[in-house]
Amino acid sequence: MRALAVYRALRKAILEQALSPGMKLPEDAIGDRLGVSRTLVREALGRLALEGLVELKPNRGASVAYPTLEEARDVFDVRRGLERLVAETLAGRLTNAQADALAAHVRQEEAAHGRDGHESIRLAGEFHIMLADMTGNAILARYVQEVSSRCSLILAIYGRPHSSECAVSEHRQLIEALQQGDGRRAADLMDHHLQAVVSRALISPRTDKDIRDLLGPYAIGEGLTSA
Repeated sequence: MRALAVYRALRKAILEQALSPGMKLPEDAIGDRLGVSRTLVREALGRLALEGLVELKPNRGASVAYPTLEEARDVFDVRRGLERLVAETLAGRLTNAQADALAAHVRQEEAAHGRDGHESIRLAGEFHIMLADMTGNAILARYVQEVSSRCSLILAIYGRPHSSECAVSEHRQLIEALQQGDGRRAADLMDHHLQAVVSRALISPRTDKDIRDLLGPYAIGEGLTSA
């Protein structure tokens, strides 16, 4: 159970960007902070590496993954196919209890709106993982969790501020279509939803710029010149 707790803590910290993309993840420091052995930390890092959230390199240790834009597009393409299957499978099979659980989760997403973009991204990803779990197909659920986790990291890197929050209404529409049992409509809504996420998020990546470039327009505006 402690290994699972370490995994969950690290995963949440990565998705909310407390641990930023590219950041080194030393086992000893993590173990000291979480009060666990390096063995448990190593196990958690290995699991996160399978999900694409962590990179493990020989003789260089672990670091938070930093996927490229091309990798991001590939991941979203795979995700769209998997989640169409989720929608088709769940349509007409969603129980009242499951619908209530999804609705409660969407309310959490609404509560996070405008408050914390990284939390919103994490909650949006968890909504899709919940859907996959509800299919009862363990293999499908595992793959959806993997690609959804990668997409959450991608959105944290490349998304515009609060870009994920526009999806809350789309999540409600998905629940409604699943309850009505319209598999085609549910699958189409899912596909449109994920395409919209991509269009809202996959724009130019955030990069570290030279402070001189950042201050250039302001220097010109104030009539300042370089020495």
